[in-house]
Amino acid sequence: MNSLKNMLFITVVAVALCCSCSGGTATAEHSGGDTIKLKYAGHLTMIRHGAYTVVRLNDPWNKGRTLHTYILVPDSLNNSSSEKLDALKEEYPSAETVITPIKRAVVTTSVHCALIMRLGKGDAIKGVCDIKYINIPQIQALCNKGVITDCGNGTTPTLEKIISANADAILISPFQNSGGYGRLHEWGRPIIETADYMETSALGRAEWMKLYGMLFGAEHQADSIFNSVENNYNKLKTMAQKAETRPSVIIDKVNGPVWYVPAGKSTIGKIIADANASYAFSSDSSSGSLPLTFETVLDKAGNADIWMFRYGSKQAATYSSLLSENQGYAMLKAFKNKQAYGCNTANIGNRFYEDTPFSPDLLLRDFIIIAHPDIKLGKPKYFQPIK
Repeated sequence: MNSLKNMLFITVVAVALCCSCSGGTATAEHSGGDTIKLKYAGHLTMIRHGAYTVVRLNDPWNKGRTLHTYILVPDSLNNSSSEKLDALKEEYPSAETVITPIKRAVVTTSVHCALIMRLGKGDAIKGVCDIKYINIPQIQALCNKGVITDCGNGTTPTLEKIISANADAILISPFQNSGGYGRLHEWGRPIIETADYMETSALGRAEWMKLYGMLFGAEHQADSIFNSVENNYNKLKTMAQKAETRPSVIIDKVNGPVWYVPAGKSTIGKIIADANASYAFSSDSSSGSLPLTFETVLDKAGNADIWMFRYGSKQAATYSSLLSENQGYAMLKAFKNKQAYGCNTANIGNRFYEDTPFSPDLLLRDFIIIAHPDIKLGKPKYFQPIK
């Protein structure tokens, strides 16, 4: 028995040593501070150390490793000497210091522009990327006037434009194996990696608004908005679970040679489950999206009862226009039974991408209305029946 205990002890010690020696980007637990409780977010950790907050983004693609660490420093304390801040910088040597609230930001996605405006901090948006994809008239107008700087492509922003915007920080979406951010690393100012889209639950992604609230000086607003979203979402989920039927759903459509479908652990995959609908790819353990061939989707999900897809077009999609894109759609059960619903994101009145990432309750409501019309929640907000 003693021999067995000794072996177990040695094993535990060995594992601990391996973890502690796994490199500078490995996740490490640090002592001290008060952890800010997050109920749903799995890739975000925030710890208060007095006036300072340490934020760690867990790497969504490499379990047990850290994507980025930030130390949030209030502007009022930026120029004062602090033993606590010095200690934190020593404890987190690779952490990036972010002065809060951020007053001038380059924001590379419409999603985060909308959230920042919702938090009442739209004036902090001084630069954007991919302006043609930002479905927010106010930002479009300010960009046309030159009040907001067009910083080019969202994946490779133009450094000179960012410098001209005199931004304090940039919010940019990270991607697996992206190879970094090129010349942005020469800039010397904080790169806030918005990895919220890699969460494995809808409320997990929405909960990241607490971080953005802290970054822009709107912490209380973010908490209030999230509490409302959470309450609405859970009420809707409870309604859906009482439905007697559980129809199957297929999502999106072919884009070139690939059909990108939400992965089983993606936020949309989770919303489908919470709407009490079945999904052919629910057993997939990844988040994000899955690039599949048309034949694969047809084989696994061709018999789905309902087809819901997003598209961007000046003209509303019809069954005829769908066939002109791909004759294979005619083989889908939902197509044959006229159970297709489209979300036209090119419609200026359709704020799907601006609303739903941080208000998943609105998308859940659409899914429940379409999957369970007997619940009688009214008309869908984003998806409309194809004619």
